[in-house]
Amino acid sequence: MVRKSISRLKKSDRGATAVEYGLVMALMVLAIIGGITALGTNTSGNFDSAAEGFPTDEASPE
Repeated sequence: MVRKSISRLKKSDRGATAVEYGLVMALMVLAIIGGITALGTNTSGNFDSAAEGFPTDEASPE
């Protein structure tokens, strides 16, 4: 009975397909998170540079 169950599991590839889809999904999520992180860091730097170009109240002539 146990051998029959193990034999059926070896022949079935439904579980393997689900695992493959899970791995692909995990890689896609990691790529998206990495892209968003890189874009956010770059955008933050651009806004900081732009903000430095504006005069502040301390530098205004009197």
